[in-house]
Amino acid sequence: MVDLAKVDAYLDSHLDESLAELSTFCTQPSVAAQNWGIVECAELTAEMLRKRHFDVKITSTGGAPVVYGERAGAGSKTLLFYNHYDVQPPEPLDLWVSPPFEPTLRDGKLYARGVSDDKGHLVSRLYAIDALLSLIGELPCNIKFLVEGEEEISSLHLKDFVLANQDLLAADGCVWEFGGVDHCERPIQYLGLRGICYVELSVETAHIDVHSGLGGSIFPNAAWRLVWALNSLKGPDERILIPGFYDAVQAPSTRDRQLMALLPEAADEYRQRYGIKEFLKGLHGGLELQLAEVFEPTCTICGLTSGYQGPGSKTVQPARASAKVDFRLVPDQTPEDVLNKLRAHLDTQGFDDIRIDFLGGEPPARTDPDHPFVQMVVDTAESVYGTKMQVVPMVGGSGPSHPFIHHLGLPVVTAGIGYPGQLAHAPNENIRIDLYLKGAKHIARIINEFCNNP
Repeated sequence: MVDLAKVDAYLDSHLDESLAELSTFCTQPSVAAQNWGIVECAELTAEMLRKRHFDVKITSTGGAPVVYGERAGAGSKTLLFYNHYDVQPPEPLDLWVSPPFEPTLRDGKLYARGVSDDKGHLVSRLYAIDALLSLIGELPCNIKFLVEGEEEISSLHLKDFVLANQDLLAADGCVWEFGGVDHCERPIQYLGLRGICYVELSVETAHIDVHSGLGGSIFPNAAWRLVWALNSLKGPDERILIPGFYDAVQAPSTRDRQLMALLPEAADEYRQRYGIKEFLKGLHGGLELQLAEVFEPTCTICGLTSGYQGPGSKTVQPARASAKVDFRLVPDQTPEDVLNKLRAHLDTQGFDDIRIDFLGGEPPARTDPDHPFVQMVVDTAESVYGTKMQVVPMVGGSGPSHPFIHHLGLPVVTAGIGYPGQLAHAPNENIRIDLYLKGAKHIARIINEFCNNP
């Protein structure tokens, strides 16, 4: 066991060095959606691990390389960290105060694309490892890193990598890519992720756009065709109309309700932060709003494209229309089942001409909130944040945790540097430096305590 006061002192005194490393990491673009800088960033990730004397392997997939690193420790137990080096596209560029790939420190925050999601989390973990190595010369336990480059595009090849490398990835616990504090500055333990099924729906009704005066009354209109098809997916009461869509949905358990009831009220925070005037289905706040946020599946139109959308007018009848739609899934729904039911529904409704392109997906997954590993991570947070960690059984977002939980058999926890104003996926993405330091201190405690955890 290491002296935690000395760990904290090391982290306090080496903060600028770690931020410099993080800035170098964020200077390298790695936009998965555009295949921009991916290979270069994988190598940079590998170099950071090699710097800590990890044995590193870069594995090609059908898409972005997976970076794997491991280093033996004094104890027999193994801790696996999952992170990703890819980032979201930086657009719209005109909304950034400073360029997205030129990390800029101002007002106690570091701004850059990917600085929070997920490069800051990865470097903060390496920062914690530096502190332990400097003080005791070795790691208290075996540590493995799996760092992928496709998380922002639904981790298309990660499941196959995990299934093909189960022995390589064998561990006793897993720390997931993110974590942080809520709007009350309380650290949050997220123990479940919803699944997702992301599709593009498209239709073509002619080879070319047509003058609306010629075709408006006699030719089918692709935009209307798509709108009618989308309208068949969900009713005004917000209930999804695809037959059988809710068949596999599991209602929140009594334990889920107990944990969610302990969370701080979020309604006013949402109204203020997002400018929301009202919530769906007449919800106002409290437990029922919190349960609906994460335990109900969704059907969301993420984008619509058709016809002329420039300034002024253009009398044209569009030949093609498309929409990006995501379905957030809850236990025990699967992307495959939703895809099949979506196709059957459109066909039955007379929309067999609507094409479905599957853009990615993963099932939901959860960790038992009463697992000893979870309790250890919760307990070690209090000395860093000065308050108890809040346990959240499920979060609204999605991620590829299913193969880690259901194939590797690992309890998966969260611990990190995030906060509600981090603007991940948006212009001016940032981290708070105080939380970066606290996140590293918490990770150091997790690693230090891990070998004593049952």
